[in-house]
Amino acid sequence: MFILTEKNQAAAVQQALRQRLEGTGVTVAHPGGEVLVLEGETFRLDGESLRLLPGVRAVQRLTEPYPLAARTGHPEDTVVSVGKARIGQDFCLIAGPCAVESPEQVTSIARQVSAAGAQLLRGGAFKPRTSPYTFGGLGAEGLELLCRAGRETGLPVVSEITDPRQLSLFREVDVLQVGARNMQNFELLRELGRQEKPVLLKRSFGATVTELLQAAEYILAGGNERVILCERGIRTFEPDSRATLDVAGIAALKEQSHLPVLADPSHAAGRRELVAPLALAAAAAGAGGLMIEVHDRPEEALSDGRQALTCGEFARLARRVQALTALLRQEE
Repeated sequence: MFILTEKNQAAAVQQALRQRLEGTGVTVAHPGGEVLVLEGETFRLDGESLRLLPGVRAVQRLTEPYPLAARTGHPEDTVVSVGKARIGQDFCLIAGPCAVESPEQVTSIARQVSAAGAQLLRGGAFKPRTSPYTFGGLGAEGLELLCRAGRETGLPVVSEITDPRQLSLFREVDVLQVGARNMQNFELLRELGRQEKPVLLKRSFGATVTELLQAAEYILAGGNERVILCERGIRTFEPDSRATLDVAGIAALKEQSHLPVLADPSHAAGRRELVAPLALAAAAAGAGGLMIEVHDRPEEALSDGRQALTCGEFARLARRVQALTALLRQEE
């Protein structure tokens, strides 16, 4: 990290600044002129706070503020094994309903997405909804139904956790999902860092790529290395889709981090007609898997039926994605 100091700075001010910086645990070198070079664990320093110190004109960070998530210190891709899936190594399909509604619904969908090639079953039991009057999930009962359907079909299950106090209810859930609204719920992230289960971390609709990686850093810093990132669309001015799928963000995450990167085109699209094109675009951009919402009767869904594929539509998309990824592997 470089700090550019004010011109013609008094020696006493320069000395006080150096002492203040060294008090943070870093080494400060002064090669001459108006530049100070900071070495050591500079990722622990807040650049914005440094700019407020007397005598500081500008701060330039040379290393990432997320050392554990950064590819620079971990050049090989991280692979997270869940059941037979090797997320980060093989292309992975995660599919299932937005919300678990009944035993018949989740079991029927699980059977059909498994037959179509899904490696994991998703389903929401605790649903953070924009309106308090919409269906918020079945809670513990929904988790039980989801896990039962997963066991019957041999699919590991993914479900969203919204509060650290729910952990005891998630004992049989294979992957803990952190939704977009909780990406910066730091107490939840810290607690998940103490767990051994994989964590699927979704990007908030208002977060940058760097902020997503810094959220992942909370989990990694707690000791849990099994983190999976998920791009699900960001909020922009575009009204033709629910969110804007950041395809460039997928490529940037792959470049900057060793963690697996998935995409959720369902939440980005907001309507099923756009899900397949966005899914294919995400796969072409380097996503290592897709998270797709599927319902056997979307018109009757209690949550997000407008963006859910039918089981038949998911099967067709799975075939197209498999063909595309096979072609991309040939081109490598």
